Amino acid sequence: MNKGAFITFEGIDGCGKSTQIAMLEEYLVSSGKTVIKVREPGGTVVGEKIREILLSKKNDSMTPMAELLLFVAARAQITEEVIKPALSEGKTVICDRFFDSTFAYQGYARGMGTDKVMDINLAATGGLEPDITFVLDISPEKAFERRAVRDGGQQDRMEALGLEFQRKVREGYILASQKYPRIKVIDASGTPDEIASVIRDLTMKIGEA
Repeated sequence: MNKGAFITFEGIDGCGKSTQIAMLEEYLVSSGKTVIKVREPGGTVVGEKIREILLSKKNDSMTPMAELLLFVAARAQITEEVIKPALSEGKTVICDRFFDSTFAYQGYARGMGTDKVMDINLAATGGLEPDITFVLDISPEKAFERRAVRDGGQQDRMEALGLEFQRKVREGYILASQKYPRIKVIDASGTPDEIASVIRDLTMKIGEA
């Protein structure tokens, strides 16, 4: 795997991203890589403030366009402030969500248009795209069960949109994987070790012809 790799993790809420990110980070560090782990929205002072606005249930009146632009604003900030500098130094960046979330959530599930959303995404990142994206695929029902155990029934503004919305988001991710070869859909119903093994194998192929 070449240095300076940009790896992103995607999926509906409760798919197991946090677990797999931690396992991949541990593996890469043990292999001698310098790893920077970030999340979206967030990862910067500006981004964390935007995250609070986006996830607060107090902001249920937020319009889809306002939501989209806030996500993109946070993305523009973390790309310039954190991701690009790290990649230029040869570090491996693992990001918990990036612009494929916006494709699936706002572009597809919100019905704002996936092509329009991707144009805005690429403008925000200056054309930067992940080298590889892992979509952890799981049924919305199973993801809901996991979140209930993990969060004790507490939901943020996006999680509270319900199972039907999560089904649309899942469809959006599948559509994205059909359009962009860098997106790898991983069956997230297996054990953490089984999933991690698949992710490690694909990660080590980054940069191969």
